[in-house]
Amino acid sequence: MLTPTPLDVRFAAYSPRLNRPPFTTISVLLHLGALVLLAVLVDMAWRQTGLFAWSVGIAYIGYDTFLLGFVAVMTWSLHRRQMLAPPPPRERPETLAVLLAAHNEQAVLVATIKALAAQAEAPDIILIADNGSTDATPAVLAEAFGLAPAPYGDIAISPVMPSVRWLRVEQAGKAGALNAVLEKIDSDIVLTVDADTILLPDAIAAMRAAFRREPDLVAATGLLAPICDHSITGRIFEWFQTYEYVRNFISRFAWMQVNGLLLISGAFAGFRRDAVVAVGGFDPDCMVEDYELIHRLHRWSCDNDLGWTVRVLGEARAQTDAPARLIPFLRQRRRWFGGFLQTQYWNRDMVGSQRFGRLGTMMLPVKALDTVQPLYGLAAFALLVGFVATGRFVLVLPILGVMLAKVVLDLSFHFWSIRLYRRWSGGLVPEGSARILLTSLIEPFTFQLLRHVGAAWGWIAFLTGRSTWGSQKRRGLLARQ
Repeated sequence: MLTPTPLDVRFAAYSPRLNRPPFTTISVLLHLGALVLLAVLVDMAWRQTGLFAWSVGIAYIGYDTFLLGFVAVMTWSLHRRQMLAPPPPRERPETLAVLLAAHNEQAVLVATIKALAAQAEAPDIILIADNGSTDATPAVLAEAFGLAPAPYGDIAISPVMPSVRWLRVEQAGKAGALNAVLEKIDSDIVLTVDADTILLPDAIAAMRAAFRREPDLVAATGLLAPICDHSITGRIFEWFQTYEYVRNFISRFAWMQVNGLLLISGAFAGFRRDAVVAVGGFDPDCMVEDYELIHRLHRWSCDNDLGWTVRVLGEARAQTDAPARLIPFLRQRRRWFGGFLQTQYWNRDMVGSQRFGRLGTMMLPVKALDTVQPLYGLAAFALLVGFVATGRFVLVLPILGVMLAKVVLDLSFHFWSIRLYRRWSGGLVPEGSARILLTSLIEPFTFQLLRHVGAAWGWIAFLTGRSTWGSQKRRGLLARQ
């Protein structure tokens, strides 16, 4: 039996998954109430004769519109150019290490490392957290950086580029590999970067500056742009995912304004190492270890009255490989949503709790409703198809009228959010009014349904406990090399 490490001991003492906190009343009411309401609204489809036969769809559209309104209000400040104060001088510069999680990433690993080394402010350490790779990773690293495999658990240092280091661990999952390297370094700031993510040249400089400016900042995420291959399906998936990422990051900015940001991107995220170690590192049993970690950081900050903050940085930008085929996309969304459900369940005592400020009273109740939102969306679409199939055309026209009004709202929000995002990110997303218009018209009947199907699959993974990371071919990054 393996001897627990200090990080393991801290995790066992502070993990809500292991300590099983009680449900709050609000948590029970929101989760069960949303499911009961879904059943009632679906039942109404067969009892009502007017537009309210599609009440589940009206509820779905109403909730989504409410969230769009919140985001629009909270992101108004992005309309003005963000002027960042220069970071204050420090007696001792903070050290920064990049933790590069990799498993069988021979095809993209070298390109990612070279992009990191070529940063305007290069990291002090680039440490490959090799999670039991069985491909030609050793040969690739030997050829590019002169690295020779060290025994498992030991660090190999490149004689060609001493900042590049390699730690091999026997398959422990991404979180396990990251925890292993956390205990091997003492850098002030650690960046987690996926092997399929390429940082723009000034990304690390932006991360360093953000942590210097704000001593209470413990976690930050950069902006990501998805890249797929040049095939027809790849171009389609990149198109939809690009606008999805824009909306998601704009939404994160909105929640950051109320200190309610929970979702960062582990593909490119920065942390104060001491804060991560204090809460026990990454959870190896969570499907979305980065998302779960942010909950524990918020929890620790509230428990110890530390005033820690989490940020999304528009000036720190990167490109990441995204699924370019249907099944890989659904698998990714299954893992994301299944991990979201895991984390929501484990942190059930935070929902509605005033102890956690607006994170507890605003963000987490919204997240409770988000657990069933995809089910509402799928039910609404299924009922619409059912009405057409059974000849209830008298219902279809008013429903289409409601959907058209929603499309107009979505289109307005898309134009607004992309304008803000381009100003915030320095033009990370392309312009194109025709593309935005087409996306708003067809997304509700295509890509959005696929997202909901992936989320429904995530429900199955959560309830059965059967989910793995799976594998994804790095098509987009290879196409750009």
